[in-house]
Amino acid sequence: MKKEQIENIKKIYQLKIKKFKKYNKLYYQDSNPIIDDSEYDILKSEIIDLENKYSFLSSKESPTVIVGYKPSKNFKKVKHKVAMLSLNNVFDREDLINFEKKILNFLSLKSDFEISYSAEPKIDGISASLFYKNGKFIQGLSRGDGIQGEDITENLNTIKDIPKFLKGKNIPSEIDIRGEVFIQNSDFMNLKEKFANPRNAASGSLRQKNPEKTKKIPLKFIAYTFGFTKNLLALNQFEFLKNLKEWGFKVNKYNRLIKGIDNLIQNHSDLQEIRNKIDFDIDGIVYKINEFNLQKRLGFVANAPRWAVAHKFSSNKSISKILKIEIQVGRTGALTPVAKIKPVNIGGVLVSNASLHNEDEIDRKDIRVGDVVTVERAGDVIPRVLSVDLKKRDKNNKKFNFPKKCPSCGSLTAKDFNNITKKFDAVRRCINDGYDCEKMSIEKIKHFVSKEAFNIDGFGKRIVEKFWDLKLIRYPQDIFNLNYGKISKLEGWGKLSVANLKYSIEEKKNISLSRFIYSIGIRHIGQESAKLLSKNLVNSKSFFNLTQKKNFNELLNIDGIGETQIKSLQNFFSNEKNLFVLDRLKACLNITNEEIISKIGKLSEKTFMFTGKLNGISRAEAKSLVEKNSGKIISNVSQKLDFLVIGDNPTTRKINEAKDLNIKVISQSELLKMIDVKDF
Repeated sequence: MKKEQIENIKKIYQLKIKKFKKYNKLYYQDSNPIIDDSEYDILKSEIIDLENKYSFLSSKESPTVIVGYKPSKNFKKVKHKVAMLSLNNVFDREDLINFEKKILNFLSLKSDFEISYSAEPKIDGISASLFYKNGKFIQGLSRGDGIQGEDITENLNTIKDIPKFLKGKNIPSEIDIRGEVFIQNSDFMNLKEKFANPRNAASGSLRQKNPEKTKKIPLKFIAYTFGFTKNLLALNQFEFLKNLKEWGFKVNKYNRLIKGIDNLIQNHSDLQEIRNKIDFDIDGIVYKINEFNLQKRLGFVANAPRWAVAHKFSSNKSISKILKIEIQVGRTGALTPVAKIKPVNIGGVLVSNASLHNEDEIDRKDIRVGDVVTVERAGDVIPRVLSVDLKKRDKNNKKFNFPKKCPSCGSLTAKDFNNITKKFDAVRRCINDGYDCEKMSIEKIKHFVSKEAFNIDGFGKRIVEKFWDLKLIRYPQDIFNLNYGKISKLEGWGKLSVANLKYSIEEKKNISLSRFIYSIGIRHIGQESAKLLSKNLVNSKSFFNLTQKKNFNELLNIDGIGETQIKSLQNFFSNEKNLFVLDRLKACLNITNEEIISKIGKLSEKTFMFTGKLNGISRAEAKSLVEKNSGKIISNVSQKLDFLVIGDNPTTRKINEAKDLNIKVISQSELLKMIDVKDF
């Protein structure tokens, strides 16, 4: 490409970046956007497409570098007493059936057990948390990142729907009320010149520095749940909603108490029909298990409750044309096909990529380059190709042949055989298991710096790609030995930005063992598995010593670590490049033991194992109960076992092994007595 062409492309790119920066300032700092969401998304997509096409384009103001926005300096950060988690989504009947089935299995309930759901419309507003002490409103926080939010008490105080003092009966001594701040569509008509949509108007108003300005905005508040509480007397969600109303809050008039999947589907359909007639935006219905005792038993997964789910309204679809099919290589070698489609606006968002899932999906739908396809964008999930319009297929469109060799390193690809299903997996993978595949290496480093791993500020995916292209990094340890002199000479990097990057990296040289294990990206070792390994290995020395072990069977005693994880660990530690990376990281990091905050419970220093079917409680819940009381679960009968808990139809072999080792064999009722629990 000629120098003149390159300079022209750079000018176009910088102009778009300048506009993007301007619109961000208007939206996030001034709360006064001058373009709507669809225009903003089109500009964002144009910038990303240019960066993907031309490797010489980059900017620290790029949408691939800036993720969300930093908390406003106008407000103090405050940690939530109880984290404000997200919800998992369902989109159809099958998803709902699976959701309920998982609940019944976890609680060990029969399939004909009727679950009561509190069905509550999901308002498209801004989440807020209100703390009351002895009935008085003390402090209000924004959702923030879920762990800590902004103190926006003064702004929330201007909302008439938020009572300063709670009234009525059964008021807890302390309670953290959660709800949604929003603007009615009718009120928004007077504000549409200042804001892109009602949600932006609510967000901008809540983040005003001057509460007197917030006071002029007709903000509404609907309460729907609680976080932290003391002395709450309600036994279920619907009773709690009634209490909220008595205390002075507004609740959603479309809330319903429903039993049965068919009735949930019908209510969803009914509400979707009148959705446009409701004076505020809703994008689905939240289903919560009504009974608090069941909610408590179900607990939470990593970032969402097991007892609640959001049923989204029907997705947005559109028609487009497949221009190209690209194969992306992930950090574990998974080959993922992505359709590059003719850009199309779906639900206000410009879509140019769509997921094709895997090789089997392409074959089943017979998807080809040049096909006219239906593309769906459901909620916030990645757009996907639903179907092909065969009537519009050109006779020259050739069948797509999935590559049998890795497009990155040329290694053979293969599908793993699943010993449980006795079938080959749908995902085809590059057989490399280290840093010999370029694309895998890049993705491994992206994972290494990700939020859940090292979480290095200012070191996002785009920076990883840029530094890789400049040969500044090839392995994770290179991050801690960067050539800052070379970086300072790059376009867009000044002394301050380089100093900030250096500080962020130095700060992350201290890391917990569980985060470190997760960060190195061992296949099948997610956050929970990393925590289990960290807890049982105790320190980093034990983890690094796995390099010297030929037998990993001892790890099978860790409940939650199975043969799949063991095999993956063995493969990882048998790779010379992985050992090289571990050795270099060990030399430059301070890996601390996992901080385990636990109380001395009734089962402290005792180990347990279960065999047979339990009554009224699932195996998973029983194990959770033991751990909550400071007991430990192990998976094999050995001298380390204190109690073998038996249910119906236990394994005779395990009982005999326990007796031979003088291990105490107890029943479910005996276990419950040990922790002062009468029944389920």
